[in-house]
Amino acid sequence: MADSTLVFLVLGATLVAFVWGRFRYDLVALAALLGSVMLGLVPGDEAFLGFGHPAVITVAAVLVLSRGFERSGVVDVIAEQLLRVGERLFLQLLVLVGTVVVLSGIMNNVGALALLLPVAMRLAREHDASPSILLMPLAFGSLLGGLTTLIGTPPNIIIASYRGSVTGDNFGLFSFTPVGAVVALAGFAFILLVGWRLVPQRAGKASTEAMFDTANYLVELRVGEESKANGLTLRELQQELEETIPVLAVVRNDKRRAGHAFFGTLREGDILLMEAGPEEMKLLEDKAGLRLGKDAEEEAEAEDDGGEASQIAEKGGEAEGRSESSTPEKGEEERDSKEAKKEKQEEKRGMDTEGLQLVEAVVRNDSMMVNRTVLQLRLHNQFGLHLVAVARDGGRLKQRLRDIRFRPGDVLLLQGGESELSESLATLGCLPLASRNLTLGQPRMLLVSLGIFAAAILAMLFDLLPAAVALSLAALVTLLVGVLPLREGYQALDGPVIVLLGAMIPVGQALETSGGAALIAEAMLAWGSDWPVIVTLVGLFVLSMVLSNIVNNAAAALLMAPIAASLASGFDASVDPFLMVVAVSASCAFLTPIGHQSNTLVMGPGGYRFGDYWKLGLPLSLVVLAVAIPMILLVWPL
Repeated sequence: MADSTLVFLVLGATLVAFVWGRFRYDLVALAALLGSVMLGLVPGDEAFLGFGHPAVITVAAVLVLSRGFERSGVVDVIAEQLLRVGERLFLQLLVLVGTVVVLSGIMNNVGALALLLPVAMRLAREHDASPSILLMPLAFGSLLGGLTTLIGTPPNIIIASYRGSVTGDNFGLFSFTPVGAVVALAGFAFILLVGWRLVPQRAGKASTEAMFDTANYLVELRVGEESKANGLTLRELQQELEETIPVLAVVRNDKRRAGHAFFGTLREGDILLMEAGPEEMKLLEDKAGLRLGKDAEEEAEAEDDGGEASQIAEKGGEAEGRSESSTPEKGEEERDSKEAKKEKQEEKRGMDTEGLQLVEAVVRNDSMMVNRTVLQLRLHNQFGLHLVAVARDGGRLKQRLRDIRFRPGDVLLLQGGESELSESLATLGCLPLASRNLTLGQPRMLLVSLGIFAAAILAMLFDLLPAAVALSLAALVTLLVGVLPLREGYQALDGPVIVLLGAMIPVGQALETSGGAALIAEAMLAWGSDWPVIVTLVGLFVLSMVLSNIVNNAAAALLMAPIAASLASGFDASVDPFLMVVAVSASCAFLTPIGHQSNTLVMGPGGYRFGDYWKLGLPLSLVVLAVAIPMILLVWPL
């Protein structure tokens, strides 16, 4: 069997596995690499050279630098200004999307979105608006901003490195700017003026209470003398129940302690504040002997209310007559009294979650939680976190917490200590959505971080150092001077993306060396032989864009770059416009939530469904296509 046929079989199986989604994309890419080695398509001694490829090193360095910006307070300064924008939707979109477009050009676009996502959520909550109207434009803005520079998005880095292997000269830092900036500006204007109207509005999802309806599930259960829970720790109680029903707080002697921090044994008279529905309450009563707790004052009020209701029932007609004719003042007093009682109850109910350190977080694509359950993760034992609830597609999941397998984009309601929360979420691969405590960081470190990055940019502009070396040196200095702790530097590395790139680079080279890329190019040349070259460029753009919406954008760039080079050779034209078409189109994954991490990150918080993305994504893709092709031909002529 010909090598080109074997490559097509490997790539076909790889694409099917990407679309299926049963296994994470880094595992699929690694399987494709090892399969190619066993089939003789990639030499065994060259199998792992992709992990030392300049594109992989550059991506890793950019991820570390992006985290350094966050740690030093650079982004906090920006975010503090964004929160002053006011309640006008146009201004919110202008500032949020404009900022993420600019930030995505100087740091990784996923990192830029992750930093501004909590700001957008806070804006929506403060103005009692749905975050869905802000989050999809924000995600698409991060993709547009990544087009503007070499370091904005992995496809640009991949295409720049591939050009170096073909022509001997890489694209520079700002080689993408003339085309990318115009495309980003056109896309930004479309979103701001027209596109936001196409975003599905999911009402009432801006707050924890709206998304999870937590207050309706909070109950106070008392530990009685005969309760099985008497003398048990909270961990032993959960083992007895064989369920992960979260205990949010334990009240003892009028003092409330958060459940995640209570390690003592339960005693008679303790009140447990728990998050439980009717089925869980029956389980708690049957297996642990817990009863709904009422204090003496509440019972007395209940008896008084019952007595009044009985008297009214016995004298219904007479009381009605009096209230209508002789004693209107008394009726008003009774109504005022009832309203006061109701307000008191609502006030008491509203304080139930106060001080319990609840936080919302969204599961990232690369999270260790994906396809695992809370029992497998041992959240409380290993991370000190209680899982309270899970929301998916904008609504709370009703199934048992122990049975839920987490997916990218799930929104989790968690409880944990403030000191451990940030580190635990970072380790788990979750992005906190609660309002951030904005700090300006250390002014010295802020300036140092900017200085390091500026030095790397200058070294690249004056060709003093290659991009991979300059950015790696900047990342190293960032760690050495303490802008970013070493542990956070390693956490900043997006392992799955690094593995994907390192594994797929040799597979992409096999597509070229086996003649597979040439076969695809010949088919496209035969199809477009009677048409102008611009038609073939449009076909290449559409093919690459569709592929990027199905698989990772970096994988799309790796697979399409050899095809683009073969097309350029067939037309006897410059390779630059063909590579630029791939760079732009591979970054335009606007049609699905799985095409890019930015799209997945906003799916849960925005309450979007799979079919929501194309409503804005399709017209935006057409705008990008209409602007990009003429600009590419103008800046990079055939």
